Amino acid sequence: MHDVAAIILGGGRGSRLYPLTKYRAKPALPLAGKYRLIDIPMSHCINSDVLKIYILTQFNSASLNNHIANTYHFSPFFKGFVQVLAAQQTPATPDWFQGTADAVRKILWVIAPVKVNDYLVLAGDHLYRMDYRKFIGHHRKTNADVTISAIPVNESKATNFGLVKIDRNGRVIDFKEKPKGDALRIMEVDVQTSGGTSNTTTNTPYLASMGIYVFRSKILHDLLARNLSHTDFGQDIIPSAIPDYNVQTYLFTSYWEDIGTIETFYRANLDLVKQPKPLFSFFDAEFPIYTHHRSLPPSKILNSHVEESMICDGCIVKSSSMRNSIIGIRSRLDNNCSLENTLVMGADYYQMDEERSADLSTGIPPLGIGEHTVIRNAIIDKNARIGKNVEIINKNGVQNLERDSAGYWIRNGITIIIKDAIIPDNTVI
Repeated sequence: MHDVAAIILGGGRGSRLYPLTKYRAKPALPLAGKYRLIDIPMSHCINSDVLKIYILTQFNSASLNNHIANTYHFSPFFKGFVQVLAAQQTPATPDWFQGTADAVRKILWVIAPVKVNDYLVLAGDHLYRMDYRKFIGHHRKTNADVTISAIPVNESKATNFGLVKIDRNGRVIDFKEKPKGDALRIMEVDVQTSGGTSNTTTNTPYLASMGIYVFRSKILHDLLARNLSHTDFGQDIIPSAIPDYNVQTYLFTSYWEDIGTIETFYRANLDLVKQPKPLFSFFDAEFPIYTHHRSLPPSKILNSHVEESMICDGCIVKSSSMRNSIIGIRSRLDNNCSLENTLVMGADYYQMDEERSADLSTGIPPLGIGEHTVIRNAIIDKNARIGKNVEIINKNGVQNLERDSAGYWIRNGITIIIKDAIIPDNTVI
């Protein structure tokens, strides 16, 4: 795979994930209490021996840039690299990135000197596990100019994706972005043509684009150069390529989740603790997920009840109970806390006992979750300070609410304590 370069798109605004994206890009979102979303495509590239990697950034990129710089260091004796390319204004391109394709177009002059046969274009906000060698191998076996990775979906999900229609040979003959009604029904395909089972064909007669592509190097340059108004791969570049180029599909039938909303982010995280076997697992010695090495101490769990949950490194949990929850790095739960269906992202730093005592003396809750606090169906963002006897239970069943000044939002019935928020003692949400 030394003749392949990966381009990871990490510059989206992530407005549907707000307030989690208030201070960070989507690919920098914490995942499973210790990873970040960008670790998924980065790890897959490393495991697939794709070691020429460009990461495109734009909005709120500081934490993403910092994570990449502190995590991924390749040996100077290999021909691999990780290069972050931020949106920039130049005399030729005075505007910021206008879409996925426009982002790649504007950095082609930077990556062109590195000669490769194929470009692997990836999203930075998906949760899945893929061996890109198989994807690229299929691309080359079919002599494709462009290959789209696609996943079978049913009708209820199909309207949320760009759909691919193929002929008997697996060649793409049509692509429509989020079709509905009659436009949706004409996109039905025989999934067995791409290698699906009969059961897959019956229940999921649509092929949804995963937003993951392989382009021949010259073809990508040609497609991006011939119409400068084409700013998006799904809406513009792929449909325009179908009449003139050999566009193929690669069928992917394993777990895949597009982390595009608060609800999908919350569900994808808590699905990790499902028993007996989660849909996605980090326990894979053959295809591991990498992240920043922090050298944290083991967690200390004192007189607590833990059920279907994960507790990450460096935590202190005292006489508390948790069910179907994730406790992120450096978290602290004081006596008699109760958590259910809750994602705690953890903290970026520790507080010494002296600092905690000083905060308490001035009426400020220290970092972590105070004693006798109850939390249900919530996301606790990093560095939150939650006081004693707090109830975060959405007792009125509110679906959507913005209380930025109070340190919390509610989205789709999920309570979100925002980053660095301070929730005073005895608060009820």
